[in-house]
Amino acid sequence: MEDIEIARNIKLNKIEDIAKKIGIEDEDLEQYGKYKAKISLNAYKKLNNKNDGKLILITAINPTPLGEGKTTMAIGLADGLKEIGKKSILALREPSLGPVFGIKGGATGGGYSQIAPMEDINLHFTGDIHAITSANNLLSAIIDNHIYNGNELKIKEVTWRRCLDLNDRQLRTIQTGLSKEKNIIPREDGFDISVASEIMAIFCLANDIKDLKRRLGNIIIGYNEEGKEITAHDLKAEGAMTVLLKDAIKPNLVQTLEHTPAIIHGGPFANIAHGCNSIIATKLALKLADYTVTEAGFGADLGAEKFLNIKTRKLGKIPDVVVIVATIKALKYHGGLSKEELDNEDLEALKRGSKNLLKHVINIKEKFGLNVIVAINKFNQDTKEEIQYLKEILENENVSLSLVESWGKGGKGSSDLAEKIVNICEINEQNELSNINNKFKYIYSIEDTIKEKIEKVAIQIYGANNIEYSEQAENQIEKIKKLNYDKLPICIAKTQYSLSDDSKNLECKEPFTIHVKELKLKAGAEFIVVLTGKIMTMPGLPKHPASEQIDIDENENIVGIF
Repeated sequence: MEDIEIARNIKLNKIEDIAKKIGIEDEDLEQYGKYKAKISLNAYKKLNNKNDGKLILITAINPTPLGEGKTTMAIGLADGLKEIGKKSILALREPSLGPVFGIKGGATGGGYSQIAPMEDINLHFTGDIHAITSANNLLSAIIDNHIYNGNELKIKEVTWRRCLDLNDRQLRTIQTGLSKEKNIIPREDGFDISVASEIMAIFCLANDIKDLKRRLGNIIIGYNEEGKEITAHDLKAEGAMTVLLKDAIKPNLVQTLEHTPAIIHGGPFANIAHGCNSIIATKLALKLADYTVTEAGFGADLGAEKFLNIKTRKLGKIPDVVVIVATIKALKYHGGLSKEELDNEDLEALKRGSKNLLKHVINIKEKFGLNVIVAINKFNQDTKEEIQYLKEILENENVSLSLVESWGKGGKGSSDLAEKIVNICEINEQNELSNINNKFKYIYSIEDTIKEKIEKVAIQIYGANNIEYSEQAENQIEKIKKLNYDKLPICIAKTQYSLSDDSKNLECKEPFTIHVKELKLKAGAEFIVVLTGKIMTMPGLPKHPASEQIDIDENENIVGIF
């Protein structure tokens, strides 16, 4: 049975009933039909004096074309915590239309571990990403209008790009202003996917609407003839942009198929952006439940690294436990097997591929100093020998393994993982020496130079032995330093498929180099994007995109989203 059919056959609770379970009052709920709602920002203010619950971060090995089921794991775990009697909630990202119609075909979990209504969440949802797209492109229109009307600010170089929430490689670089109208100045421009827009990052890192407006005003749109930065505030644009985002900034409330509350808000990619849901949603979730399950995009080298080095600096909360998700199939793929060979038992391939898992485990446990547990999405083809091998290598690292079957069994299939996580949290509470805030450490200091930050992440987290900088990157580092923005965190844009910046170098057998080609200053988001390898901020569609399968049937039911 397809995921969409499973979801459609389960009766959902009305959203006001879900809200009541977590103490959200009717006056703080803005309903979008029967099963979706926005939560007023006043709700958090009312809960401000309440203690935070535990924060569980879900991450993974480097992803493969097979999928590792990270979102399914997150949803299953929240249901599993509820299954064992704990008050739990989800705080996840919103899906982008790019991957929904591209490779993934959906991002709301799978099987009996889904958030719902899945069709709505995967498509337009409550319009948040559309609002971000509109705010981004309003700024573009204001920039070009300013230039058209005399260019009082003497803008010489425009660095702000337009955006669209679809995968469209044709728009990566374009020419604009070709109508030959008087005063229109043609220039080169381009589109990023909306989830890579700086406005998406700002949206997810802002503490409230006042902070949102401040950050929007700090966006650098380009430079004048003297090389000085021009901001959105200089163009008087931040007020109108904030108006477009005034409803979007409110978190969205939905539910799992087992009626566990889920706050879904914001959705930056982790390979080209920082990969975490909004701070507003996470903070709210921590006040509403004893256990908040959240997720960082792609592998731990991307999403988790950015969650820990960027988001936690603003969130003020460290994960109590980090769950690293893998499948035995995916590990064998990292060990050099083709897709056709993965169903066969091959312990040697698993041994080779397990190096990827162990690298992520060691990074989280030793480099960041956090509690870690490995969760294996179990398949029927997994053998006792393969499972035993993983248990043994993880025992050597003093790390627990949990076999999870949430896709087919929902919360019951995650109860072992839930019990182990609760046990870790309870031990921490009893032993002050193991308190997570005492053990946690950032990979780099904000006071480090830009190159020191890049090199610490590349060497310690990726395992690189060298970093090469293009001439353009060297010049941009000097420019950022001269403008006094060098004491910001870094957000490295890199392929998700490998620890290296080469998507085909899965095993990373030989020492490898990270190639830094470009840097982009995001003064509103308050980080510096570092582009490496061949990474693009506007993805393209695959040869046979998921859109070919998505349709509407004679009963007006959506089909093909998975």
